[in-house]
Amino acid sequence: MGNYPFKLGIHPINWVGEDVKEHGEHTTFEQIVDEIQLLGLTGTEMGCRFPTDPDVLKEELSKRGIRLTSQWKTVLFSDPSYREAELAAYREHAKYLQGMGSTVISTCEGGGSLHFDARRTPNEKEVLRLDEAGWQHLAEGLNAAGAIAQEYGLKLTYHHHGGTVVESPDEINRLMELTDPTLVYLLFDTGHAYYGGADPLHVLRKHYDRIAYVHLKDIRQHVLDRSRAEQADFVTCIRNGVFTVPGDGCIDFEPIIGELAARGYDGWAMLEGEQDPAEHPAYEYAKQALNYLKSLKIT
Repeated sequence: MGNYPFKLGIHPINWVGEDVKEHGEHTTFEQIVDEIQLLGLTGTEMGCRFPTDPDVLKEELSKRGIRLTSQWKTVLFSDPSYREAELAAYREHAKYLQGMGSTVISTCEGGGSLHFDARRTPNEKEVLRLDEAGWQHLAEGLNAAGAIAQEYGLKLTYHHHGGTVVESPDEINRLMELTDPTLVYLLFDTGHAYYGGADPLHVLRKHYDRIAYVHLKDIRQHVLDRSRAEQADFVTCIRNGVFTVPGDGCIDFEPIIGELAARGYDGWAMLEGEQDPAEHPAYEYAKQALNYLKSLKIT
């Protein structure tokens, strides 16, 4: 994909839904990794179809020339009564990823979310935004988790995410202001930035010094507009087809890729679509995205 300083990988969410369980429900691990290899890509995140035995997973990835870049970790730091248990679980997560040769931990606060917070009930309709105490507790928990990640040679990369308490530009800014820049980094996601109301290029430029991991995802504007008019929640937006791969939506990736290249970003950038593979086959859409990225005029 051009002579860029960063490494390009792909997320298995293109093949199997993580938030929408019926998407790709019959897709196998073997299909996913075989098609990643056919695409010529060398990095993947953990997926729900992947073997849980680290030795088996290492062998299967290694023989296809693929490495595990990260694995999502939901945390509940906004409520301090959970912190001790959450940090213990985070340590185990870091141990696992260190053993797999990963370098970052994709981390997201689940508290207040309709979809990631097990304390929420089905009749609730809104994300519970953080109050001042919640922000302070979240920052303290993330700093502590970031220190644990460092013990294992990893970086905590916070994933600003639709349908969560760190979604909008102001919330991203607040999180970056409250957390220790030596302990908490940013997972810059183009699609989630746009979904949350931000200009992705502005987020990239404003927080570049904190960015340690990238997700390249596009948005279908007409689907977003319709979903907003219907007051659809985050998972319903995914079912509606709001997300797609770069080049198939409304985001202009040329200045984004150009900025990453000009600044010498040398971490991983992961292709994401997060859509129904029955309607949008993952392999074909990934090839389309790769061709689009190759066509960009980057100086």
